[in-house]
Amino acid sequence: MYLRPSTPPVLAPRPCPAYVPLAPAQERMWHAARLGRSADWNVARAMRVRGASVDVAALREALELLVARHVPLRTRYPVTELGPAQQVADPGDLVLDVAECSVAEAELAPAVAALARQPFDLTRDLPVRARLLVLGPGDVVLALVVHHISVDGRSMGPLIRDLVTAYLACRAGTSPQWPPLPISYIDYTLWKHEQLGEFTDEWSRATHQLRYWANALAGRPALLDLPAREQPATPIDPVAGALLPISFDAATHAGLLRVAQDGRASLFMVLQAAFALTVGAFARSCDVTVATAVSGRDHRLLDDLVGNFSDDVLMRVRLDRAGDVDELIDQVRRVALAAYAHPDTPDTRLKRCLLQDAALPLFQATLILQRAGSPRTSLEPPPAQGLSITEVPTGVVRAKHDLEFGLTDHVDPLGAPAGIDGSFIYPIARFDEATAQHFVARFRAVAGLLADGYRGPLAALLATTGRGRSPSTARRATRVLV
Repeated sequence: MYLRPSTPPVLAPRPCPAYVPLAPAQERMWHAARLGRSADWNVARAMRVRGASVDVAALREALELLVARHVPLRTRYPVTELGPAQQVADPGDLVLDVAECSVAEAELAPAVAALARQPFDLTRDLPVRARLLVLGPGDVVLALVVHHISVDGRSMGPLIRDLVTAYLACRAGTSPQWPPLPISYIDYTLWKHEQLGEFTDEWSRATHQLRYWANALAGRPALLDLPAREQPATPIDPVAGALLPISFDAATHAGLLRVAQDGRASLFMVLQAAFALTVGAFARSCDVTVATAVSGRDHRLLDDLVGNFSDDVLMRVRLDRAGDVDELIDQVRRVALAAYAHPDTPDTRLKRCLLQDAALPLFQATLILQRAGSPRTSLEPPPAQGLSITEVPTGVVRAKHDLEFGLTDHVDPLGAPAGIDGSFIYPIARFDEATAQHFVARFRAVAGLLADGYRGPLAALLATTGRGRSPSTARRATRVLV
């Protein structure tokens, strides 16, 4: 049994020791990079800056100030005798990879995509690079790529906000008026490790979490039998992905919320139950492991930091242990809450505790639900600046998992459900478009059935949503049972 320390560690500025380990959320990316998959974890953004007074030199200076402000953007991750480490470069020693070149409009997308696909050597490179792509007078695209080991999804808000602030200040010949950051990512890392303790301590929080996952995942299928395409003669990049849109209307959204309320669950848990059902039917398995991401920003001092705090947590769903929809949702609710309470076990350590080939993934399917109501950072500067800043698609889709949904739920001004939308990402080396479309249709059908009020046996859903049956057939067949 795990015993909490009587006095929890305080998140505050700390002296920086000679050796700073990786934060738990960073370990998976670091090991993937060591296996030659660094580019899989690149996070790319491109911003088009237009106006009569676009200042390329000010953009370059703004990038330097941004990297100086946020420690993870100037951190290397070398191997040491104590293990992989965070090694922070002094702002005065920075040499950023920022090149300027002229491009035609037709060359813009390939140039951004090429930058996004370029790997980092995390042991030597700074984890950020940029290109200033000049299309003409007063028209510049800033393409920015940061490795995921140094940023997460919620980092992009403060990162873009601070970059725009720095650019406007540099263009005016002043310094950006940023509020000081209360702590650094290094302070967070040390605090996190003090919370977790050592794996060599059987009573530590780290050992407690590892023990939970080893027990929760014991005996599960190591690999789901998902339908795969015939392999073409020319090999395809295994993480080259494609994207399909998906949406649910306001009525379906409201229906799913009613199901969640009835089951003392969240909207996410109901969608995850529908997802697990679809994956189980697709893989012909009643024992499926699905995943989601947790933000890891469980302290207010972390809100404005750039860094990687997020990680995946697993949810093993036993479809054969739920007789009907209500029992399934209750199981998913309990499994999700337990997963949220154990978010810090590194993948590499967990794999060593499971009886499976370490080369196999811990999961193949993931669903993430975001709230559209969360504040977004505007790229648009004040009108008096005479500038327009818009985001440009990077054109790069990386599919690190076989089945990946990224969804956002929307509400109207009164807080009523206004629909859910998002995308499904899949590896084109694994699935052809028809199979991917088929999976999306299955998921939509199952979620729709739940929203319509179906609470019957899971066997009917699994039988009517497996391979080879159309969504319309599934809906008609299951409604007979309602």
